[in-house]
Amino acid sequence: MIRPMNRNDPSTGAAALSAPDAIAHPGAYIKHHIRTVPDWPAPGVQFRDITPLLSNPKVFRVLIDMFVHRYFDAKPTAIAGLDARGFIIGSVLAYELNVGFVPIRKKGKLPFTTVEETYELEYGSATVEIHTDAVKPGDRVVLIDDLIATGGTMMAGRKLLQRLGAEVIEGACIVDLPELGGSDKLRASGLPLFTLVSFEGH
Repeated sequence: MIRPMNRNDPSTGAAALSAPDAIAHPGAYIKHHIRTVPDWPAPGVQFRDITPLLSNPKVFRVLIDMFVHRYFDAKPTAIAGLDARGFIIGSVLAYELNVGFVPIRKKGKLPFTTVEETYELEYGSATVEIHTDAVKPGDRVVLIDDLIATGGTMMAGRKLLQRLGAEVIEGACIVDLPELGGSDKLRASGLPLFTLVSFEGH
């Protein structure tokens, strides 16, 4: 018997959906457990915090299963995760699909020979790196992160994988912030996207 979850979930500040809702409406179930933190890290920003998804074992399992079901038949040869929350989802997904996991890290964090890609932020720029032997030509890779905002990090990760000869079959995220334009930009570049939920605003 599946018992209902606590309907006064302190992580959301609202009535929680029951466990059977996870089967009937998994996207709504996931969205309900994402916490919004106002004015962080700057005034006016509504930060979408995924940590409640990870701390609740039932919700975490629903989250991972949604990605597993998406890619089980696609048969990627690797999952690449973007630093840092993409590591959490990507490594578990790779384990469940019985494929390797590739970290794409911020500059200076990888010990072996790397290639790097720099991308623009709202105020400045950032650089990500990948080991030169992380993937090989012909590999079919799913690139995963927690959230798409302006799309710069995912675009940079895709370019790194392509430079090493891999095919990025899809970009995947938990959350899309469509008003920031990143998902539109990524799709316009030819990258298919899969996201579980979207939120209006920043």
